[in-house]
Order: sequence, then C-alpha cells, then structure tokens
Amino acid sequence: MSAYLDNAATTRVCPQAAQAALEVMTEGFGNPSSGYAPGRAAAARLEEDRAVLARRLGCAPGEVTFLSCGTEGDNWAIRAAVRRGKRTGRHIITTAIEHSAVLEPVKDLAAQGYEVTYLKPDRTGHVCIDDLRAALRPDTVLVSMMLVNNELGTLQPVAEAAQLLRDTGSQALLHCDAVQAFLKVPFTPSALGVDVLTISGHKVRAPKGIGAQYIRSGLDLPPLLLGGGQERGLRPGTEPTAQAAALAAACEAWPDGAPEQIAAVKEYALETLASVPGLEIVSRGDAPHICAVSLPGYPSEMLVRDLSDMGVYVSSGSACHKGKPSHVFAALGLPKRTLMGILRVSFSPESTREEVDALRDGLLHITQTRIAMR
Repeated sequence: MSAYLDNAATTRVCPQAAQAALEVMTEGFGNPSSGYAPGRAAAARLEEDRAVLARRLGCAPGEVTFLSCGTEGDNWAIRAAVRRGKRTGRHIITTAIEHSAVLEPVKDLAAQGYEVTYLKPDRTGHVCIDDLRAALRPDTVLVSMMLVNNELGTLQPVAEAAQLLRDTGSQALLHCDAVQAFLKVPFTPSALGVDVLTISGHKVRAPKGIGAQYIRSGLDLPPLLLGGGQERGLRPGTEPTAQAAALAAACEAWPDGAPEQIAAVKEYALETLASVPGLEIVSRGDAPHICAVSLPGYPSEMLVRDLSDMGVYVSSGSACHKGKPSHVFAALGLPKRTLMGILRVSFSPESTREEVDALRDGLLHITQTRIAMR
C-alpha cells in the first residue's frame, strides 16, 4: 500500500466535492452574469455555496469572496493594505515564518521603499506578542500573521495581535493567512479580530484552483484586479462556479470529529517514529495535522526520494520551496545536521496508523541500510 502523509501540501479530493464540481460543469454550467435562466440558476447556486462556506467560517455570506487560491488572497490583502494606508505610512510587520505567498509580495514592496519588520519565532516556532508590541509604529499600515504555520504546525497569536492593535488605536490592517487552519483548528474571523483572512480549498479536500477571502463587513478593500465587476466588484473575472460548488461540498463533507481523529493519528506517529534510531522531534505542532521530525545525517531530499521509491510520501517542507532550503526551519536556529534532515509529516481525515507504520518501516530500512554499508 502507498502512504500519503503530505496533506499540508494538498489533500485528496473527496467524492462529494468531485461530484459537486461535475454537476455544475455539466448541468449548471451557465455564466452567473448572464440574465437568462441558466445564468440566473448558476448565480443562485453560487450564493448557496457562498452561504455554506460562510457557515463553516462563522461569518456572513457577504463577507466571503471567492478567488483562485491562497496566494491570490495573500497578495490581494497585502497590496490592498498598503494602498489603503498610503496616507498613514510605509511600514509593514509580518513574521519570518510566513508562507512565500506573503513574504514574496512583502519583499517586492520592500524593494519599492516600504520598511518591513520580520518577527522572528522562538526555538519552538512561536512568535511572541511582545515582539509585535515593540515593532508596532504609528506608520504601520499592515500586520500579516498566519494562524497555523504550514511547516511546523504551530499556532501564532493572531487574536492577541488584533487586541494589541485595538488597544493601541493602530490604523494597521490585520491580515491572517488561515490556509492551514481552516477546518483544522476552531476559529471565526470575528473571534480572532482580523480584518482580512485567506483560505484555500485544496487543503480541505476540494480541488486546486479555489480559495476564499474573508473581508470584515464595512472594510473598503481595494480590488487586486480590474475587470467586469464580479464578486461585488472585489474580484473580477467569471466566477469559478464548479470549484466553488466543490469547496462548499468539501466543507459539508468534513467530519465533525476530524480534528480529534487527525490528532490521534499524529500522536501515534510521534510515538511510533521515536523507534527510528537518531530521529529527533523538531515540532510536535499545536494544530492537529502537522508535525516535523529530523533524521540528522540524512539529507532531506534523499529521504524524500528513497521513501517515495517505497510508496511513502512526505516532504522536506512547503511544496512551494521546490527543493530549496526552508526559511521556516532555518528561522528556528537549529543545528545544521538537524536542519539538513528535516521531514514534514501531515495528516487528513483519511490518514491511518498503517500509513504511519509504513513511514516508520521506510525510515528504519534507510537507517539500517546505511549501517550495513559502513
């Protein structure tokens, strides 16, 4: 059997999502902007799907905008924040362990003259709210902080950040990349206190190519793109009706007890992998579905390749790195040998203990083979 344990990279599309997409593509294929019956039906279905997603997010349907992916949402929030705050200043605060979809647009803005403060995590992968307090300035226009780190599984103090902004009277917009948090950890945007929040469908068993942006009611957020005025003028372009239907179906199909079920498999993995000689736990992960381990002395890319040959699939970090060293793990200040041998292991509702056993057996085979060759 194969063992797929890289669910933080992407998840297997659930049957309900695939069926919903097929129905809309083959039967409800009208353009929602068209005034005739098939178009009106497509528009009505899109609003039903928006309402489903809003219920799972815990917000109003009017606060949800469909988009293509988490990267689009992150870029939109960041660029809209600096446009909105152009009279306030040119200072941005983010963390050193954000996804590249946040760090790259911030880097681009830095090249345009914006000043950026990167909050560094402690050795456990957590950002300290006191560091944000020290970094906050009257000219800060944006704070962007993820809720769950995609490589460590650590929770970041987003709600505390929102409270700090309120207490200090800051005009900064608070954006949260919640791509790895949605349906995995309990939250609502209003409870977090964020202005803008980004999610992505393919992390929760919907297809790739669909995401959503929560925009707090009353916030005038400039659009990233210009065009035909779809999505209330916030996200022009013909609406991705099939993908939206799939995301809504994936939300409805997500098991109520999934976080606890996933967490149990992860805890089993952390216990089981301890039997591999020399293996170190880098991060147990606060979220139920992500942990990170290291096999010092064994290059990560070699481990990923050899495990793949055995039908076991894990990663050395975010799929977006494409083999490059992870800035997230580097930010922890780990010893070089530990840093070189890191594996991220991530789970979904379909993950099993048998898959974990396959990973353990694969790592044991690799280490035993190395010993035998000495």
